[in-house]
Amino acid sequence: MQLPEHGANPKKLYERLGIDAPEKLFDFSENCNPAGPPKEVQTVWPSLLSRLKHYPDPAGEPFLSAAAKFHGVPVERVLAGNGAAELLSLIAERYRGKRALIVHPTFSEYEATLTAKGAEVVRIIASETDGFKLPTEQILEALHHVNVLYLCTPNNPTGVLPPRDELDLIIRTAGETGCEIVLDEAFIDFVDESASFISDIECYKHVIIVRSMTKMYAIPGIRLGYVVAHPIVIESLKAAAPHWNVNGFAAFIGKICLEQIDYRERAIRHATKAREEMSFFLKSNGCVVTDSTANFLSFKFGGQTKELYEHLLEKGMVLRHSENFIGMDGNWLRIGMKGEDELHLLKEELSNWFAVQNR
Repeated sequence: MQLPEHGANPKKLYERLGIDAPEKLFDFSENCNPAGPPKEVQTVWPSLLSRLKHYPDPAGEPFLSAAAKFHGVPVERVLAGNGAAELLSLIAERYRGKRALIVHPTFSEYEATLTAKGAEVVRIIASETDGFKLPTEQILEALHHVNVLYLCTPNNPTGVLPPRDELDLIIRTAGETGCEIVLDEAFIDFVDESASFISDIECYKHVIIVRSMTKMYAIPGIRLGYVVAHPIVIESLKAAAPHWNVNGFAAFIGKICLEQIDYRERAIRHATKAREEMSFFLKSNGCVVTDSTANFLSFKFGGQTKELYEHLLEKGMVLRHSENFIGMDGNWLRIGMKGEDELHLLKEELSNWFAVQNR
């Protein structure tokens, strides 16, 4: 039975499995900031109701200019969109009938959007024995035979962030071979903005960077993301986008979110502390854990992943399965970092299960 291909679908998951969901669910399968939307967004929400009777700005203002200012780039280098999902679909159209290189395991939407547009997908599988690090030599060789390389930095579902010198080498080589690079930085917020490649975007015409507002700011319901790239690329993507593709609420909320410096710093601290503590806990109980830099991590426990996953479901605790992550093939589970109380409950349940298995 095929399970949902994305996290944050706990009820659908239980329905697919044909089991009753417990009254209280703890969803560790999604990776949004557990703090919830910034309080400034909640405060301004009632005043946004007056905008219901007005059409939104077709360019996504005031969010578009706020994003450009946030990164210190010209507004002509930014395109706002209805979430990263829409933007990835627009980008995939650019490679219709071409060859795209994807390094698995990674976010399934790259391959899904590319194949829907008739692109040929070339796969490279990162080795779990090497901690899912980028197989740089294989990538460098493959760049000569493809039109685009998709990379998720840090990667979903492993959380692994390639060293900057490796990323620089790949990007420079791609430029020499005429291959474009799509960098998905949906989770870079939880590392640090200095890790983003946007600061170097003006030096590389062949790099397209996708950003999401969903994860850091916990606003998945309004759908908001943006692309940073060369103005010519932005114009081509914009030409294919629907008119008014960013709703008025999202445009104003996005601007407010980008202004929240303290909020972001708190989120980074919490994600880092929670991830490190969870990694230590899992390793102490015999698990193999990915070297994540994001607000989630993946782990496996011997050959008992499925049993553990189902056990936790019975307790109302939903982790992200890896059945549709090529190269993980169901053998790993991903945990999104939540609040302290929720993570404490998960650790307690995991401790009980580990104790039984290790007898």
